[in-house]
Amino acid sequence: MASLRDTLNNLARDYAIAWSSGEPEAVAAFFAPEGRISINRGDPIVGRSAITEMARGFHTEFPDLEVRCDMLRWAGSHAVFVWTLEGHHKETGNLVITRGWEEWELDSEHQIQSSLGWFDAEDYQRQIDGA
Repeated sequence: MASLRDTLNNLARDYAIAWSSGEPEAVAAFFAPEGRISINRGDPIVGRSAITEMARGFHTEFPDLEVRCDMLRWAGSHAVFVWTLEGHHKETGNLVITRGWEEWELDSEHQIQSSLGWFDAEDYQRQIDGA
């Protein structure tokens, strides 16, 4: 049986791989059936089908999307996934590199029950625009 440390490190690694796969369903599979994500205090996106559509938007916007796990910290069922997103914007062709994190509440099966995501939206848009 894997240690909690190994389980959570593998979760973070595999979540980043899912984001980089171009398969939005793979991202949603990390969430509990009624899991939710909120990005930069936005409205919560609830349920795997809605999360699939959110991920599909990123995959459409960045066909070569790569997400890397930079760090993971946890305490009990709470974890912080620190990431870097990199990809060329579909419409502008501009390379976007942005960093952020997600604060996760995990269920007993290590699925994401709740995620609060954070990144610098102004810098992200500036890079898309090429400004």
